[in-house]
Amino acid sequence: MITKLINTKLLLIFLISIFLTNCGGKLGGSDARKISPDPKARVKKNLEEGKGFRLGDTLNNKSGTNYEFASSNELWRASLDTIDFMPLSTANYSGGIIVTDWYSDNQEIGESIKITIRFLTNEVRSDAINVKVFYKKCESTLNCKISESKSTLREELTRSILKKAALYKKQNDAENFVPYTDPKNTKGL
Repeated sequence: MITKLINTKLLLIFLISIFLTNCGGKLGGSDARKISPDPKARVKKNLEEGKGFRLGDTLNNKSGTNYEFASSNELWRASLDTIDFMPLSTANYSGGIIVTDWYSDNQEIGESIKITIRFLTNEVRSDAINVKVFYKKCESTLNCKISESKSTLREELTRSILKKAALYKKQNDAENFVPYTDPKNTKGL
């Protein structure tokens, strides 16, 4: 009896949290010149862009739950692909950060680099990530200087990540595009 009551409360909390998180997050209006006043046209556009879901598709899906992991985020994938030669110290998708371990290509003894990538948004745009490159130069094992570099490597990494993310986004959008058909209207819009 107690477990049934606890399960009911957990289900209620879960449903309330889903409704609250799906309220949009963007308060304020949008540009009426860019959005059609016709609700069917808005539904079609949103579903084609992947901004909505169809309850019928969700209920008819008998293959299990469809989870979205970090691999669906283009910036995350592009970042990991760009720095795949470096060992990772921390990769926290929910925290939005990737930190590599100190890396040296053994050409310069006592010198190594460390890269930190912070994700500021999930959108693929120029200000979406913050890349920092740190250099460590050691004269002996106990005498090391660490400094943040503003070198061209930082800009090159950022540019490379954004280019790969844009390609991944383009591929993902092409794969997920599904034309909307109104089940009530067989003539189309």
